[in-house]
Amino acid sequence: MSADSPARELRIGTRTSPMALAQTAHVAQLLHRLDPALRIETVPVQTEADLWHADLSGTGGKGLFVKAIDARLQSGEIDLALHCLKDVPGDVPLREGLVVAAHLERADVRDALVVPEHATACGLDDLPSGARVGTASVRRRAQLLRARPDLRIVPVRGAVGTRLELLDGKREDTGPGLDALVLAAAGLHRLGLDHRMRQVFETDAMLPAVGAGVLSLECRRQDTAVAALLEQLNHEPTLTEATAERVMLQGLRGHCNSPIAGYCVTGPDGRLSLRGMVFSPDGAAFAQVHLRSDPPHDPAALGAHAATELLTQGARALIDTGTPL
Repeated sequence: MSADSPARELRIGTRTSPMALAQTAHVAQLLHRLDPALRIETVPVQTEADLWHADLSGTGGKGLFVKAIDARLQSGEIDLALHCLKDVPGDVPLREGLVVAAHLERADVRDALVVPEHATACGLDDLPSGARVGTASVRRRAQLLRARPDLRIVPVRGAVGTRLELLDGKREDTGPGLDALVLAAAGLHRLGLDHRMRQVFETDAMLPAVGAGVLSLECRRQDTAVAALLEQLNHEPTLTEATAERVMLQGLRGHCNSPIAGYCVTGPDGRLSLRGMVFSPDGAAFAQVHLRSDPPHDPAALGAHAATELLTQGARALIDTGTPL
């Protein structure tokens, strides 16, 4: 595609999971609203993280979700890379020649508790002592154990459908059963699985991941026509809030295996409100901060200030002593 001509054909690189394909269909719909004549091809890319079924901390972290797709974008095999911002490493720069052209309007940032199909539990408090709760997220693990130290956290990865089959006892390769899963509410919404949610954790009960609910769109810097098209989808409030969160993450030198949570919102008065937390693996120790911006509401400055405050409280030690699941 020429950088000087209008974008008429677009190849979108995405992961192969049903969730990623649903997100890609959503982006394609938004693009078609801008340009009904646009021809869009979805290019599924099986990433290294999709092929690795053990703990990601042992093989490069969640950055593996984006590495293969960005390589294809850089080489020209695709024109657009679609990523969940929470999966994009905060401690690794973009590949040379790539640019984030847009952040879509943020979806639900909350986490949700899911139980087996015929279970009667309505929430976390209903689970029995010693209940087995599945999640591969160190952030969720820490906050679950902070609320319920008696829980047994079981590392579970894979597509949402696979995890639900495991929870419901529909897979032959399973060991001891699970009593619950914690999954992203936005993903369950996207897959039409709202009915599986028994409890949605408000953000003051379980602080979201940095960049939760945000889809980011990358293209090559030289593809000005593509960049101009994608920029029309950018949601400025989401970009502002995500910037504060990401700068905080970068200031902490946090990576995808760090037990870090962060969430920024914009108040009615235009002030940014940023909450950040860093946990020990068991949630027993933590550092936390809640800051609000003053005019001119600089998100990067707010994120940097939050990181400094957390480091003052000992966040570096919590990150460095964290252990993988």
